[in-house]
Amino acid sequence: MGSMSPQIKIISPLFLVFNLTILVLYAIRGILAQWGIDTTILNIANGIFFLLSLLTFIMQRKALENSNPNVFVRSVMGGMLIKMFVTISVVIVYRLIAGNSVSKVSVFSAMFLYLLYLGVEVAVITKLNRKKNG
Repeated sequence: MGSMSPQIKIISPLFLVFNLTILVLYAIRGILAQWGIDTTILNIANGIFFLLSLLTFIMQRKALENSNPNVFVRSVMGGMLIKMFVTISVVIVYRLIAGNSVSKVSVFSAMFLYLLYLGVEVAVITKLNRKKNG
């Protein structure tokens, strides 16, 4: 097996979460449907949160290389604002498209995915920061 590039190896947990989420959603789609959860909404949320996590990871990775620690703090805050703005925008667009048939339970389930990606992102950045300062 060939060695993975360091860049890909660092973000492989994000790819793992993305792919496992797709598989789990497919495997339990019947159960989710019984609970009134729309797997299409969760798959879209999974893709959006994956892309947002990659974007904020790139921002934070670049900021870690800066000698000024305030740059990293600003990148974390900026990433949080980007995620918040995009998430709120997507929920509003979904509400406008779906009208009265909005699946609130699906939206709240998607927030679990947000927390999952956030946890992975924090773990990866913390590991990188330890390596940099270690």
